[in-house]
Amino acid sequence: MNRFQHTLSALISGTVLLTAAFAAAAPQQDVPPVPPVIHSETNLVLIDTVVTEKGAPIHGLDKSKFHLFEDGKEQTITSFEEHRPGTETPSASEPLPPYVYSNKPRYPSTAAVNVLLLDGLNTSVQDQARSRAQMIEYMGKIPAGTPLAIFTLGSQLRLVQGFTADPPALLAAIKSARAGASPSPVLESALSAGDNTAASTAFTSVGATPAAIEAVQEFESNTAAFQMDIRVQTTLEGLTRLSRYLNGIPGRKNLIWFSGSFPVSFDPEKVQGGSFSTMTDYSDAVRKTTVLLTAARIAVYPVDARGLLNVQSVDASNQSAPCRTTPTCQSDGGSIATADQGVLTAIVDEHTSMEELATETGGRAFTNTNDFKQAVAGAIDHGGSYYTITYTPTSKHTDETYHKLKLKVDGGPYSLAYRHGYFTNDRSKGTKGKDTIPQSSLMLEATRRGAPPATQILFQSRILPADDPEIVAGPKLVSEQTGELTKSLKGPTRRYVVDSLLDAHDFAYTVAPDGTRQDQVEMTLVGYDADGKRLNYVDRGLALNFAPDLYAKRLQTGIPLRMAIDLPSGPVFLRIAVRDVNGSKVGSLEVPLPTAK
Repeated sequence: MNRFQHTLSALISGTVLLTAAFAAAAPQQDVPPVPPVIHSETNLVLIDTVVTEKGAPIHGLDKSKFHLFEDGKEQTITSFEEHRPGTETPSASEPLPPYVYSNKPRYPSTAAVNVLLLDGLNTSVQDQARSRAQMIEYMGKIPAGTPLAIFTLGSQLRLVQGFTADPPALLAAIKSARAGASPSPVLESALSAGDNTAASTAFTSVGATPAAIEAVQEFESNTAAFQMDIRVQTTLEGLTRLSRYLNGIPGRKNLIWFSGSFPVSFDPEKVQGGSFSTMTDYSDAVRKTTVLLTAARIAVYPVDARGLLNVQSVDASNQSAPCRTTPTCQSDGGSIATADQGVLTAIVDEHTSMEELATETGGRAFTNTNDFKQAVAGAIDHGGSYYTITYTPTSKHTDETYHKLKLKVDGGPYSLAYRHGYFTNDRSKGTKGKDTIPQSSLMLEATRRGAPPATQILFQSRILPADDPEIVAGPKLVSEQTGELTKSLKGPTRRYVVDSLLDAHDFAYTVAPDGTRQDQVEMTLVGYDADGKRLNYVDRGLALNFAPDLYAKRLQTGIPLRMAIDLPSGPVFLRIAVRDVNGSKVGSLEVPLPTAK
């Protein structure tokens, strides 16, 4: 009997499972969050930095050569470590027993892992297809032992392939329909902002009245603003979910992001001031996303999926170029210059956003290149060798501002890639500070069909039908509701029992004077059909209250929880999510269930 089965069996036989506590607890929305009472007065800051000279990584530097400054003041480096590819031995994952699932990330133990993000939200179908074709070619030649995961971004973030160093598995994933090109629901197909003004241009050419032209221009402006709003929100939500997924993986993560345009600025000065042109309303969201990226040690390597760009008037591939479609442009060189200037301005702005994101996270941007295979290889090579340094700031931070970092290395004209700052929070505000993500949003994202697993809280779950001999032979199921939508289910249904063990190390407990640890936990089960329609759900709140001896035991065995849910026949996907109210953290996974008969 494996550890999970032995622990679970002992807990069930001793009727220690907290089902009764779940049944007695009110729904989580009625349980107010309890802010932590212990606050650390030190803030340990961790920085990964890549040191290169003429593009080649520099190895063997010692701690004494590094000098770190925060807001202009030199800091004392407390720890220092070098990482190189192939220097760490991969550890084999312990196989899980039948019907047991875990959200623990499965990845090779290497210096750094890599994530490929194919952005269909901000990229035209043509550019998606072109970059995907090169990725198929690259995956056929990728060096064995290169750990990589593949995600796509469309209406939401989707996991195509979890971390693996198996080239055939990566090639199959990139060839699959899940990684295929698909039209963006909000992106204009052409590059130029002038294409958003086609209607007003047409009205002008036929001599429409100024009032009519103004009305059309206002409509075009509102449409463009709406599209931009959707793009920015969806992009930031995708990065947020990806950050939570990668948060549970130790070490540096290199995010190679193929995108046709970057609709948001990551300049910290603009974010802090809340004054970055069209993105004013997104300053808080961008700041929170940046915090999550840096906390998860994600270095972003943006790749412009449009490749080498030309202005429209000289781009032979652009059949809708202004000088081919409007008599005015054909006869007036000034119109050509105006159109070209608009395109160039858009390109510069988007490339600037790419550079900002790369700089702020310690990555590197790849623009104006058609060699996407080399861009991926370059990103993996660049982020594979790095140094990790930590320090404790000499000043106590009780503000919520951006703190600039500057790193110098003695010995040569080195190029350094590292995050150039971080935001701090006023920890006296507990869970009510500005950077706290709304609790409802945490669970909404964690229970979304098809979203990648959240790994801030690790757990294992065994899922069995209620008529399974192991369930029948055990203690009787507590009579409780098995789904808020059970009464509306049609056709034959099946009851599933979900027994979980939560890692007790991951929770932000409050500690009483007698050493008792307390926390509020929410656990949710959501069933979906193959089309993503919600079929049924169960949501329970639980109050943890561990005396010192019980807490020590839970650290060894985990926190046991049991829930049940009724689901109909047919292909069903069960989403399991756990939320730590005190720590504003979540863990989740998704399991395809066998068809109920």
